[in-house]
Amino acid sequence: MSTKDCSEVIHQIFVFIDNELDQASCGEIQQHLDECGPCLAKYDLERTVKALVARSCSEQAPEDLREKVLLRIREVQVTLHSTSGAEAGGPLDSTTAP
Repeated sequence: MSTKDCSEVIHQIFVFIDNELDQASCGEIQQHLDECGPCLAKYDLERTVKALVARSCSEQAPEDLREKVLLRIREVQVTLHSTSGAEAGGPLDSTTAP
């Protein structure tokens, strides 16, 4: 039987999927997965979700949508910057100060 319990394996499953564990820990988790159906099912689910997200994230948004989003981000930044500058009672940008 594996030396790791289910809670330890589930806690480290993302690090294991990303191959960011040392070799000894990988071996222990792999052994546990080989022996534990519920943890193996959780591992398979998480690996599948990660692959789907990675595949979905490779697509780019249409250029006009990207421009609208970037414009809105800039508007929010300017609004936040204006608000924080007014609260401080000083100029918003030291390069524009008289």
